[in-house]
Amino acid sequence: MDTVPGDKTGEGKVTQSTISRFACRILIHRNPNYTARVYAAGFDSSRNIFLGEKATKWQQNGEIDGLTTNGILIMHPRNTFCGGMSEPGIWREVSVGGGVYALRESRSAPQKGLKIDEDTNILQDGTLIDLCGATLLWRSAEGLSKSPTKHLLEEKIDELNAGRPQCPVGLNTLVIPRKSTLLSSDKQPYVYLICGHVQGLHDWGQDKESNARTCPMCLKVGPIVKLTMGIEPSFYVDCGPPNFAFNPCGHMATERTVKYWASVPIPHGTNGFHAACPFCATPLSGTPGYARLIFQDHVD
Repeated sequence: MDTVPGDKTGEGKVTQSTISRFACRILIHRNPNYTARVYAAGFDSSRNIFLGEKATKWQQNGEIDGLTTNGILIMHPRNTFCGGMSEPGIWREVSVGGGVYALRESRSAPQKGLKIDEDTNILQDGTLIDLCGATLLWRSAEGLSKSPTKHLLEEKIDELNAGRPQCPVGLNTLVIPRKSTLLSSDKQPYVYLICGHVQGLHDWGQDKESNARTCPMCLKVGPIVKLTMGIEPSFYVDCGPPNFAFNPCGHMATERTVKYWASVPIPHGTNGFHAACPFCATPLSGTPGYARLIFQDHVD
């Protein structure tokens, strides 16, 4: 099914998906190095490659090749994905036969793009696969061994909470939650997305008409949002402290992780792109699309 932006509970459903059940197939060699390749289109119940009537097809070297109606797009990262040096690559389209092509003028345009011989359909750690409705992240076993574990991420939360961050208005101790629903309101931290100051929920400086709030620490005006730890380890590109948050959803992650995903253009619509939070798929707001968190902690 299609990804629902901002759905943190998994309950958001779309009645009509844009993703075909035969969208793509991934073939993995059974012998080392267990090379994985992605191909457009899958096999139907008659074991034939399934392509829609409007799909682009052509003949090459005596064999039929083609593209799915809305295209299967891939993007390999530049440099190693996990290590903090990764940069997003260029989106390409993969064909039924595994050829790599430049993007069409629009998602379902009838004319295929130019063939890119130097690119490959071999999946590498951090490759994104876009199915026009959901974007998949491919991680290798070797790459995941370098990523933080869920236990390590929870330890990072405990370290932040050990500093006993306080709300400068209510003077109450805040607790960063591991999950978005398991915390009483007086302990739940919020971040001012313009400046990054972390506080509790209070009425000081609130504009009831626009719902904007004035930060009591620096007097900058903007929205606030609950802070929640991004707890999915496979999205992290390093193991640093979670001292940044995405704007506008408030998911916390490391500096390099937040900056990487803020620079990744996720396909959107027929020919658009936008950066999104990997934890909830919410499109990022503003520039640069994230905030550095400023805690008032270690006040004892």
